[in-house]
Amino acid sequence: MSALLVHRPGLATTVQDRGRFGLQRFGVPASGALDPESYTLANALAGNPPGAAALEIRLAGPALEVEAESAIVALVGGDTPLTIGGPAPRTVPPGRSVRVVAGDVIEVAALRGSSTAYLAVRGGIDVPAVLGSRSTFLRGPFGGLEGRALRAGDRVPLGALRAPDEPERALPAGTLPKRPDTLHVVLGPQADMFTQEAIETFLSAAYTVTHEADRMGIRLEGERLTHAGGFDIVSDGIAPGAIQVPGSGQPIVLLADRQTTGGYPKIATVISADIGAAGRLGPGDCVRFAALDVAAAEQRARAHHRALEATLARIAQATVGMIDEAALHSENLIHAGPFE
Repeated sequence: MSALLVHRPGLATTVQDRGRFGLQRFGVPASGALDPESYTLANALAGNPPGAAALEIRLAGPALEVEAESAIVALVGGDTPLTIGGPAPRTVPPGRSVRVVAGDVIEVAALRGSSTAYLAVRGGIDVPAVLGSRSTFLRGPFGGLEGRALRAGDRVPLGALRAPDEPERALPAGTLPKRPDTLHVVLGPQADMFTQEAIETFLSAAYTVTHEADRMGIRLEGERLTHAGGFDIVSDGIAPGAIQVPGSGQPIVLLADRQTTGGYPKIATVISADIGAAGRLGPGDCVRFAALDVAAAEQRARAHHRALEATLARIAQATVGMIDEAALHSENLIHAGPFE
């Protein structure tokens, strides 16, 4: 069996794919990639079909030893590079694939520029599908690797023993997904349960992501939002990106592992085009909200889809040599003495 041997698991590394759908009426969350855009790009770089399972990395990444003849891997998420240790150590920029062989150790350090990244491997992560998906639902716990995050000593099964001998690929310059400053929202479905002052505050103030941020959602801290009446409602369905405001008056953006129903008023919903951007937010990040009507949100969704398709179509063979930091340091290129 080909696998990745986990030397260091990272803070919260899980197996994710596009998610499991059609089961929310039974109380089963969709799960799936927090940042679908970065996940899709990583799979494309690795030469996988769009739905292949990959490793989702949160905040700090793993160290993984390759136990396969060869593999093609790609990291997308912020501007964190991929470090390959072994007989030929090298550093690979984000947004590009690289061929690794048995004994190489793939390392991802603390993430920069995003709180979420994806490591895709040619052939995908070969864990069993549960309810139609390989995604990990941590609160279940089921799916992924035994329904949990990776641990040291795990062997993550791969879908291929070896990788084809083909050129490495790279994203076009300037197309790596970015951490957002603003999330666009459609007000509602219970915006009428807030005072007009609360709506204006929500759309003008900056909110900071607290340390209570995970795959279920992110709690924000900022100016308090006042309910017009009570803050309990009859539980109803929760869409991706729904923003609940409990009695504390502090908003919560609900993400991939959100509960399927809830009883707090929802002041707004993050539009589908910005869901991936919301998944890139982490503790300490600041974000503002801007309101759109439904028609404008649909236009943004179509434009977002076209832009992603255009980026996928422009993925090209990587023709520029990779930066080998180990070799650069060994050449003593920096003069330590005074300039003459």
